Amino acid sequence: MASTRARIAIDAMGGDHAPAEIVAGAIRAQEELDVEVLLVGDPQQIEASLKQHNSSHHIEIVPAEGTIEMEEEPLSALRRKPKASINVAMQLVKKKQADAVVSAGHSGAAMAAALLRLGRLPGIDRPAIGAVLPTIVPSKSVLILDVGANVDCRPKFLEQFAFMGSIYSQYVLGVDTPKVGLLNIGEEPSKGNDAALRTYQKLEENPNITFLGNAEGRDVLSGQFDVIVCDGFVGNILLKFAEAVGGVMVQILKEELPKGLHGKVGTALLKPNLERIKQRFDHAEHGGALLLGVEGICIITHGSSQAPSIFNAIRIAKEAVDNEVLERIQSQTRIAAAQATDGD
Repeated sequence: MASTRARIAIDAMGGDHAPAEIVAGAIRAQEELDVEVLLVGDPQQIEASLKQHNSSHHIEIVPAEGTIEMEEEPLSALRRKPKASINVAMQLVKKKQADAVVSAGHSGAAMAAALLRLGRLPGIDRPAIGAVLPTIVPSKSVLILDVGANVDCRPKFLEQFAFMGSIYSQYVLGVDTPKVGLLNIGEEPSKGNDAALRTYQKLEENPNITFLGNAEGRDVLSGQFDVIVCDGFVGNILLKFAEAVGGVMVQILKEELPKGLHGKVGTALLKPNLERIKQRFDHAEHGGALLLGVEGICIITHGSSQAPSIFNAIRIAKEAVDNEVLERIQSQTRIAAAQATDGD
């Protein structure tokens, strides 16, 4: 897969700004990245958006009918609308006509469509949504999973998340030996509820990951950990809180720095620094979250995503395809299963 040009199916009808911003991000991706994008959705709306851009790159449109609305229950809506854009996009991956899917639409529907159309990877009980956040260490990020796919998790699910996250961190984020932490209320192994205690033991005994121990809330963005695992209920709250804190901090700096004459001069001088701070915290720079554990590459991005977010989501999809994340998880899962059998 790494030697061929990645084909990315884009749910052009998903998200608050579809299809205009989705199309804009896809055009930029096809122009700047070595990818081929397939825009899935209503041909008339997509063509109207394409005409707004002077692009010399031909982009294929794959017809679909309708989309899954945010207020709809995912499973029933997917069955009721088999030709919805997210269903058609997933089917392209299922048929090997695309290597990955990117969607800014209903995240629950995207996950449900991935499970229905693609299925789980052998040896993986639950898929997990992994989100990348910046840390205080420049050019270093942390992968948090799960951030919304599973509200309740058994210890073995979290162990699998740590395993998949380590592979993604190593081969896509470029971390030689990813350090894993378990999100908990204290650093000591004895802290937490029964599920946390049992998960700690599983992670500690797993030879396929580098487990550092518990990670408290203050450790998440410290740069100490490369992968942090938690259930989707806590992870989703953590993700949205972190995004809000970033926006609040940038807003406070904008309000406070210009006060007074010296502040105005200083703000002008610090403008490039403020832009870099904004970029480090802006979720658009990180593109989206990878759904790990299904038999295909699926990137779920914000419903409010605009062109830059879509571009970066496509970039993440390309990196996952080029670095053969799916194949590596499949291979390493088989190896781990064989080791466990030998141990028995």
